Amino acid sequence: MNPQTKPVPAATASSALVIANRLNLVKPSPTLAVTAKAAELKASGKDVIGLGAGEPDFDTPDHIKEAAIEAIRRGDTKYTAVAGTPALKKAICDKFKRENGLDYAANQIVAGVGAKQVIFNALLATLSAGDEVIIPAPYWVSYPDMVLFAEGKPVIISCGEERGFKLSPQDLEKAITPKTRWLILNSPSNPTGAAYTKAELQALAEVLMKHPQVWIMADDIYEHLAYDNFQFFTIAQVEPKLYTRTLTVNGLSKAYAMTGWRLGYAGGPKELISAISDIQSHSTSNPCSITQAAGVVALNGPQEFLQTWKASFAARRNLVAKALNDISGLTCKVPEGAFYVFPSMKGLVGKKTPQGKIIETDKDFCDYLLEHALVAAVFGKAFGMEGYFRISYATSEKVLVEAMSRIKKAVGELV
Repeated sequence: MNPQTKPVPAATASSALVIANRLNLVKPSPTLAVTAKAAELKASGKDVIGLGAGEPDFDTPDHIKEAAIEAIRRGDTKYTAVAGTPALKKAICDKFKRENGLDYAANQIVAGVGAKQVIFNALLATLSAGDEVIIPAPYWVSYPDMVLFAEGKPVIISCGEERGFKLSPQDLEKAITPKTRWLILNSPSNPTGAAYTKAELQALAEVLMKHPQVWIMADDIYEHLAYDNFQFFTIAQVEPKLYTRTLTVNGLSKAYAMTGWRLGYAGGPKELISAISDIQSHSTSNPCSITQAAGVVALNGPQEFLQTWKASFAARRNLVAKALNDISGLTCKVPEGAFYVFPSMKGLVGKKTPQGKIIETDKDFCDYLLEHALVAAVFGKAFGMEGYFRISYATSEKVLVEAMSRIKKAVGELV
């Protein structure tokens, strides 16, 4: 060995990986954790029924799959513009005009790797330390963590079952401060399925028009999943004066059964869209070129299957809500949309499991269902409201019937 060459020292404490402080602000997704635990039990041979994930059981329609195959064959496998191909942007513009009465130009559209990425990038692009974001609870689990990651402050407004799990104009007014930058409005909602009527949106809009510093994030991902002749509206459609400060977010995952394809999109002011695109250019760049080609056909092609699927979801909703309401100790509001129910388990608090454990929280109850009944659901606290739990009914009626039977038996064994 060269006498001037020093041996490489063994790894020391100073060379250990240091995790960034910002990760202390966020936590793993509870819904994904439940899904992972259910998968682990299945892998061990347990007959687990997973009602945790928000994923349709329908397959992506054949005409959309064929469009992707054709895109591969013709060589659409290269980089595209960061915010999406011209063809995809046109299809998105046409969709917004046709279905929502919203006019957007190509430079007002961004396509991302799922609606989640679009929302995440929008918050990163607009929030400074201490800026506030109003989030009605129950909420999708990722909203608060996205805000925290962007150094913002989530302002949670509890919207109880007695008000249909929806934000009131009075509570919105009280929550707005000079630091408020966004209101996140998800309709139909994950986890409750609650949806805002045109009149309810107008009432919220009247408050927002008094506070020009507040922008609106309209998360419309469950737009096509509204039942019982409920008519969907998005807030910029209801109040055109809010158009210039609204980001209207949507995607293909839920309605088109394209969760794994990863394609979301949004329309909004061109300055905001440009900022979102700049961030995306340094992370993922463009969404998958093949998915974009399929997305054009999804948005422009036949839409009749959406009504067929919606009827199936509505029947499943009715089945699950009725079964839960027939179980002593549980109550379930029938939701307007999405593919979730958010039943109350408050009537079971204080009861004892066959193993002798007291049910004190919604998490205790969901743990009991998973371990004792082999049914995976997500506890309500994960969505910002204790005393409830979320069930996804995006699976077959046969599976749902069995799941409800297991839940009824498990509840019946509590004392």
